[in-house]
Amino acid sequence: MSKNKVQFQPGYSLTDLFREYGTEEQCVETLFKWRWPDGFKCPECGCIHYCKLKTRKLYQCNKCHHQTSLISGTIFEQTKLPLTTWFLAMHLIAQAKTGLSSLALMRHLGVSYNTAWSLKHKIMQVMKERDDSTPLAGIIQLDDVYWGGEQRGGKRGRGSGNKVPFVAAVEVNEEGHPIAMNMNVVKGFQSKEIERWAKKHLVSESAVISDGLACFSSVEKAGCIHTSIVTGGGPDCVTLEEFTWVNTMIGNVKTAMTGTYHSIGKKHLPRYLAEFCYRFNRRFQLEDMLPRLGYMAMRTPPMPRGLLKLAEGYG
Repeated sequence: MSKNKVQFQPGYSLTDLFREYGTEEQCVETLFKWRWPDGFKCPECGCIHYCKLKTRKLYQCNKCHHQTSLISGTIFEQTKLPLTTWFLAMHLIAQAKTGLSSLALMRHLGVSYNTAWSLKHKIMQVMKERDDSTPLAGIIQLDDVYWGGEQRGGKRGRGSGNKVPFVAAVEVNEEGHPIAMNMNVVKGFQSKEIERWAKKHLVSESAVISDGLACFSSVEKAGCIHTSIVTGGGPDCVTLEEFTWVNTMIGNVKTAMTGTYHSIGKKHLPRYLAEFCYRFNRRFQLEDMLPRLGYMAMRTPPMPRGLLKLAEGYG
């Protein structure tokens, strides 16, 4: 029996991490390259000539004298943690196939729970913003999903106030192999909401295959070609070839989240879903996971703890 090339790829070890990013100096040099790949450029006037202040960790433009720090305007802004801690956290979260709880991250990093929670959610926010900017294209399997269960004494079924609706979409190639997936929380399964989601997350002229849920026909208003297959419900509907991968991904993600996380709040669910999508969409190059994540972290706006708590994050 031949080995699966994706499962048995070398990956990126902790030894590799500590060799390349084991000191603050290495991390600073790397962040500089990620922020300014072509060399320093003043955010105010665009001048490429600068000097480093000796008393403060700032870069000053030689032309307009604007001062900026390496991490200002990024997800790292105002952090008090060593950059080595950030790099280790990004590596652990990016490589954890079934997810990594804030409690486990706390123990790995030797920080408080609140610090680990904020760190994890900031990194997941980077993942979400990156994947939200990359729509799916081609052949797409689409399904409706709910997270959560009924509250005692509350309404049961799809109308339960404790259930959060989200869309699951998987892009497949002509051979039916999965390429990428997208899972985003929606306000409900209404036509206008699915139209809004499709315009943001699907490329026009994509071929979308869904079950008989009426609202999914709204993807046509986003320029997509829609095929509806009435499954009839029941256990047999998940075995249909047309929905093989979207059902597989839904099952895998739900199982992983249930096994890894004690609880997931409604307003934070979008980031947890994005975490799994981000890793799956980059599963073919594990050694590039950290550089790609770090590069995007330098282009993601600051996310203070208060904003993290308030964010609803409909995709």
